[in-house]
Amino acid sequence: MKYVAIIVLSLIWSVPSFAQHSHGSQKGPNGGQMEDVAGVDAELVTSGSTIMINIFDEGKKPISTKGFTGAALIVMGAGRETVTLAPSGENALKGEAKAPIAPGATLTLTIKTADGKSGQAKFKK
Repeated sequence: MKYVAIIVLSLIWSVPSFAQHSHGSQKGPNGGQMEDVAGVDAELVTSGSTIMINIFDEGKKPISTKGFTGAALIVMGAGRETVTLAPSGENALKGEAKAPIAPGATLTLTIKTADGKSGQAKFKK
């Protein structure tokens, strides 16, 4: 009986993490990967060393990033770099890595919204 309780509790605790990252391989309006993070939809778009995170609501309407903060941890092979993301334009967070972001890199996004919600999402380039 003890083992059943442990299994049930672990399933209950894991459900919120599945719910936060429900988009998986969905493409966003700009062709980037989409993930749920901190109650918003975040779309990752990279070009060279530029990281752009476009922010949308569930209906894919742009949300203002005024008051948002963010960071991206980039892991490429044995190398790691943390890039600070700042609001850019109406609905984006933007930052510059030291080197171009190579295919196969993993980016872990951390954002905090203007109303104080925070969360993380992982993207594979």
